[in-house]
Amino acid sequence: MGQYQDVFRRVEKKYLLPQDAYQELSRRLKGAIKEDEYGKTSICNIYYDTPDSRLIRVSLEKPVYKEKLRLRSYGIPREDSTVFVELKKKYKGVVYKRRADMTLVQARAFLNQRLLLQPQASQIQREISWVLGYYPNLGPAMFVSYERTAAYGIEDPGLRITFDEHILYRTQQLDLRAGIWGRELLKPGMRLMEIKIGGSMPLWLAGILDDLHIYPVSFSKYGGAYCQLLQTGNGTTSHTGGNVSYAS
Repeated sequence: MGQYQDVFRRVEKKYLLPQDAYQELSRRLKGAIKEDEYGKTSICNIYYDTPDSRLIRVSLEKPVYKEKLRLRSYGIPREDSTVFVELKKKYKGVVYKRRADMTLVQARAFLNQRLLLQPQASQIQREISWVLGYYPNLGPAMFVSYERTAAYGIEDPGLRITFDEHILYRTQQLDLRAGIWGRELLKPGMRLMEIKIGGSMPLWLAGILDDLHIYPVSFSKYGGAYCQLLQTGNGTTSHTGGNVSYAS
C-alpha cells in the first residue's frame, strides 16, 4: 500500500513532560510545527518476545545493538484491516525501522510462521522472517497502546514530533481486536514526547527545550511496562514475563 512508509532511519530523542511543561512547550511551538493529516490517533501494539523475555531484557541492558518485533494497528482492527509487522533496530543511537503491511489475518499467520514466504516476498518480509526463525518460540508478550498526536516542522517536514498520552499495557488477551484497555504506565497528566530527525536537532528547537529545561530521557514503553511488572512481582505473563529510566 503505497501511502505507507515502510523504511525509516532516524535519530529519536524522548522526553517526559508533566502537564505544565507540555502546555508551555505547545505555546512556544505554535507557528513552527503543524499537526499531521492523521491528527490524534489510537495506536495499538503487540510486542513479541521469547518465553524468557530475551529481547526486552537485552534492550534494558543498553547494548550497542538491539531490536524489537511488534504488530501494530491504528485503532482496533478487523480481520481484514491493514496492520503492520514492524522490526525496530537501534544501533549506536540510530533507529532503523522496517515494516510490512498486510491484513490482520495474514500478519498473525506470518508471525506464527504458518504463512510461507512467496518468491515475490519483499526484502523486509524476508528480514522479519529471519528474525522469527532466529529467536526460539517468539510469541505475543505484551499489549501496549497510547493516544498519539503527531506533528511535523513547517519549514522542515523531515522533523517529526509526537506526543503520547494514556499509555496502557496488559499481558492478557494479547489480541489487537480485544480493545484498548490496561494499566496506565505514566502518572496522570504526563506525556511522552518523541523528536524524530534524520540528523542533528534544529537549533531553534534545541533553544526552546533548553529554555524550558526539558531534557531527554532513556525510555521505552515496553521496557517501562516490563519493569513495572517486575517491581510488582508480576514478571511472568501468558508468554513472557512487565519509574524512569527505562532504556529506549
